[in-house]
Amino acid sequence: MITPMDVKVLDRNAEYLGVPTEELMENAGDALAEVVLDEGGRGKNILIFCGPGNNGGDGFTAAYYLQHNADVRVVLIKPLARMKSNLARRRYESIEHLAKTLGGADDIVEDIAWADIVVDAILGVGMRGDLREPYSTVVHLINSSEKRVVSADVPTGMGSSESIEPYITVTFHDKKEGMTKKNCGKIVVANIGIPKEAVSHTGPGLFAYYPINPSTSHKGDNGHLLVVGGGPYTGAPALAAMAAYRTGVDLVSVAAPKWAASVIAGFSPSIIPRALDCDILDASMVKEVATLARDSTAVLLGPGIGRSEETQEFLLKLVQKLEVPVIVDADALSLLEGKARALRRVPSIITPHSREFSTLFEGAVPKKGKKDERVLTGAKETQGVVLLKGQVDIITDHRGNMLKNRTGNSSMTVGGTGDVLAGIVAALAAKGVVPFHAASLGSFISGYAGDHVFAEKSYGLTPMDIVEAIPFVLNKFM
Repeated sequence: MITPMDVKVLDRNAEYLGVPTEELMENAGDALAEVVLDEGGRGKNILIFCGPGNNGGDGFTAAYYLQHNADVRVVLIKPLARMKSNLARRRYESIEHLAKTLGGADDIVEDIAWADIVVDAILGVGMRGDLREPYSTVVHLINSSEKRVVSADVPTGMGSSESIEPYITVTFHDKKEGMTKKNCGKIVVANIGIPKEAVSHTGPGLFAYYPINPSTSHKGDNGHLLVVGGGPYTGAPALAAMAAYRTGVDLVSVAAPKWAASVIAGFSPSIIPRALDCDILDASMVKEVATLARDSTAVLLGPGIGRSEETQEFLLKLVQKLEVPVIVDADALSLLEGKARALRRVPSIITPHSREFSTLFEGAVPKKGKKDERVLTGAKETQGVVLLKGQVDIITDHRGNMLKNRTGNSSMTVGGTGDVLAGIVAALAAKGVVPFHAASLGSFISGYAGDHVFAEKSYGLTPMDIVEAIPFVLNKFM
């Protein structure tokens, strides 16, 4: 079963892959008409109620196909001027001679009495709350008529206090969340041409999960990321921080040893340094960093952190005190070797390449065959999300959700690109995107930004080039 948000994602991904929404609507209407004819509609009176959105467009398309094999009437629930969907408007032009706008209750009763079959193409998966007028009256009159009803995609009002009671529901691509035989009648799943890759791979549809800043928001309302790293290296946490800012998080603090914090702050005045009184991160810093984490909405562990035994002890103790989503990258992955279960107590995302994965989970990732299954075992061990970086990224969670990502190119082996990816993913998590979607969307953004830069700079790109291309990706797809 899929959710209303999944539907938005799949439609957008399909368009990205060359299958426009108009074609999907055409296929949906065709499938709906075919079922109506198969259920005895040939040569009969077919009444189609159409709402103002894409569900109504499916109804218009069905009317176009049905008119050659049945006597068809179309009733618009809202006047044409109120229609929200441009696609539905275009579809309406082909059946305008069959249509009229909804009248009063007596007219509705008369139309229903004329019909042998009533088609419900009124409201689809985007409906929220209980039905308002005139929808509630239409639904009540249809249900009271005891006519055979066919619903398009989902019955109008499904999940509310009053809904259409269809004999058959023709749902598109897959069953929708909440559909049962009791509320939908016989369920027919129609293939409308959504490409397999729109389901199995990342795409711009994932931007449906990106939280748009409310107009009333203030500084910090849209995420505060804490990056914990630095010590042996200072560039890595700075790159992650700048990538997070470019992805749209409000605030980024970097907790690092005092000497490193001043260097990291020099990369940008936007970075908020949290200088720790130590030379390397060790167990004495756990309490202070945990306190900083309480003011954050996500924590990124690892960029530039080094691999000392003292830092390993610091990480293991810190993880036990964190309450917000944790993203683990770079040296932190090696420091957690054999101890991945420590991440179970918090929502987590790990971003290893194959060698780091093999170290963390003490076993190689097969180059072929059961690679997906091996990555899934890692997600189950952490009870979180794994983003395995590679020529094709694999993103999975412990529940078995899995996506592949094909954006990106071979120039992105340059040092620092992993820190950029981690910063993007962490920013999305800090903004409130659930871990699986944060990892999936982050992978797409990072790779697409890299592809955009590669088109200009080829193998001469740098990680900061990718950071600066992130807004291009946001502007293109949001």
